[in-house]
Amino acid sequence: MVETASPHSPSPLPKYPRGVRLPFFYGWLLVAIAFVTMAVGVNARTAFSLLFPPILDEFGWERGVTAGAFSFGFLVSAVVTPTIGRLNDLRGPRLVIEIGVVLMGAGLLLATFVREPWQLYLTLGALVGGGVNCLAYTGQSLYLTNWFVRRRGLALSIAFSGVGIGAIVILPWLQGLIASAGWRAACWALGILVLAVLAPLNLLLKRRPEDLGLEPDGMAGKSGTAGGGNNIVDPAWTAIDWTLGRAVRTARFWWMALAYFGGLFSWYAVQVHQTKYLIEIGFGPGEAAWALGLVSLVAVPGQIALGHLSDRIGREWVWTIGNLGFVLCCLVLILLRDHPAAPLFYLMIVAQGTLGYSLTSVMGAIPAEIFEGRHYGSIFGTVMLSAILGGAAGPWVAGVLHDTTGSYISAFWIAAACSAISATAIWFAAPRKVRAVAGRVQRNKL
Repeated sequence: MVETASPHSPSPLPKYPRGVRLPFFYGWLLVAIAFVTMAVGVNARTAFSLLFPPILDEFGWERGVTAGAFSFGFLVSAVVTPTIGRLNDLRGPRLVIEIGVVLMGAGLLLATFVREPWQLYLTLGALVGGGVNCLAYTGQSLYLTNWFVRRRGLALSIAFSGVGIGAIVILPWLQGLIASAGWRAACWALGILVLAVLAPLNLLLKRRPEDLGLEPDGMAGKSGTAGGGNNIVDPAWTAIDWTLGRAVRTARFWWMALAYFGGLFSWYAVQVHQTKYLIEIGFGPGEAAWALGLVSLVAVPGQIALGHLSDRIGREWVWTIGNLGFVLCCLVLILLRDHPAAPLFYLMIVAQGTLGYSLTSVMGAIPAEIFEGRHYGSIFGTVMLSAILGGAAGPWVAGVLHDTTGSYISAFWIAAACSAISATAIWFAAPRKVRAVAGRVQRNKL
């Protein structure tokens, strides 16, 4: 019999059984592993923004062609992402993430031999871009959501905030290495770092607490689903055994896909091209590199605070805040062309990092709360196709528009519009109408 619930008064989430602490310990250990993996893995991918200028200077290729290698990595990810989700469902996260580590390490090491554009597309594009999808936001979201219910937003945001700490350490070090020894030496050092640190660390991963005879934070009783149905708002929806085929026939799936496409289009259009843009409008290479690192650093408190806030007020609000951050970032980048002042420079960093990067704190939670179940990996992997396509389109479109017009201004306007569309679309996906976050459950109880 399906458990009943009212949209206005869902049942309260139960307290965790007294005296049982191991699930909390192991869950947070996995968050710490994810933190380190994100710090190293994502920044090894983000480093393309720093490698981009010296590669252009050495080979003289068109900007759109060179930036296209970054976009090509997203296209490769788009092909393999559904397989990643399915593989996680069958074999668990350890195999998925270790595959990503090997692919990224190989791509970075082989990049030192690049002489032609197709080689750049194969190494920094396909291998690094495809590999990071296994070990970063997609790979981590596939299993960390199983370990947390009450603190799902907080746990994911702490794990993903590793990107910011890694950025402030890795990216300036990398910029210095590029300046002193060249971009090939930087690729070699990054490849060794990825393999030496991440390969042994991720051998500790477990898919779900049930694998250890435990239950996730927030559950009491073996219900078989994260949350035990106690935060359910729409019992008819959650009673369905959601397969990928059923999910893609719903409007919610496509609203979510549109939101993810728009959000990632803006994110990567800005991230890949901002270093070159800032240099062109008068900032020094060192300042431009520090800007990229500072964006990720100021993202740390923003991600954690807004991830925790999403557990209190709902995922849609935080997704909207993140997209509005990118709208503001794009507008400030446009203003910086004619007014390259320090206050605008730092406003751009805060808008992009503290607000914009908070998208990651709810990116895994939203589809988990709509389509939670035994086929979640396949569904999430397919949803992320849209995010990946947006991330691929953003840098490519921005590069082509610059080659055509000689300016990034039109690209930044398009990116701002995509963020606005993304913020709107997530309200139609409406995870709040399927499962209530802990804060909403407690408020309705009162």
